[in-house]
Amino acid sequence: MSSENRIVHVNGVDLNVAVRGEGSPVLVFLHYYGGSTRTWSGVIDDLSTTHRCLAIDFRGWGRSDKSSNDYDLDTLASDVEAVLAHFGLDDFILLGHSMGGKVAQIVAARQPAGLKGLILVAPAPPGPLAVPPEQRAEIVRNYSTEEGVARAIGIMARLPLTHAQRAQIVEDTLASPPAAKRAWPEQGMQKDIRDRAARVRVPNRVVIGARDAVETEASLRAAFDQYYPGTDYVVIPDTGHLSPLEATAAVVRAIRTAPIL
Repeated sequence: MSSENRIVHVNGVDLNVAVRGEGSPVLVFLHYYGGSTRTWSGVIDDLSTTHRCLAIDFRGWGRSDKSSNDYDLDTLASDVEAVLAHFGLDDFILLGHSMGGKVAQIVAARQPAGLKGLILVAPAPPGPLAVPPEQRAEIVRNYSTEEGVARAIGIMARLPLTHAQRAQIVEDTLASPPAAKRAWPEQGMQKDIRDRAARVRVPNRVVIGARDAVETEASLRAAFDQYYPGTDYVVIPDTGHLSPLEATAAVVRAIRTAPIL
């Protein structure tokens, strides 16, 4: 099975793209705020046996360029579109986790040719998040120290993580530059894309952790039922916000059983 990391120059930045496997539709993975392509590694280990998988490090994260000062969600979406064009994809599904889920919605609203559907894992909804300014400032502080990241993991995860997983989360989070760390809490959380929802014309599956304290089942069902009628849901028991790491096998099942696959 082929597996490699490619550096793709798009929109003035170098992005790391992990490429693995063969088969259609191609699965394109977008990570959460604080994550990287590595967040999806366990999921891709399985899915790459039957599908070509591409995982993108957003600018500022993972192995991608960290020199930019522009981390607006629309910019991240434009980067994703450019990667899709670079690889010439004409039959693909976008899979987004948390912040990556909101980026996936923006891309889908632009109706790129070849997009067959969305699979969103603990996604940020299209409307602004009701997170007060002091809490958003605390998130930025937490993402700046190892102790702070450990506190954040305690909030996000509900199932035990391995030592290696916790170390990976800390490493991925701390490696990001200050501008990227600030962008999601200060701008992305508040970005309102509800007016674009009607332009999303592809099927959508939302995967929810039953014990997710960040994006709760009730709030996700309310938002997606309103703005994306016809969304179907998979709820993973006992799981928090980091389900690709906490419950890898269950996330794989949720993806493999999606009607669009």
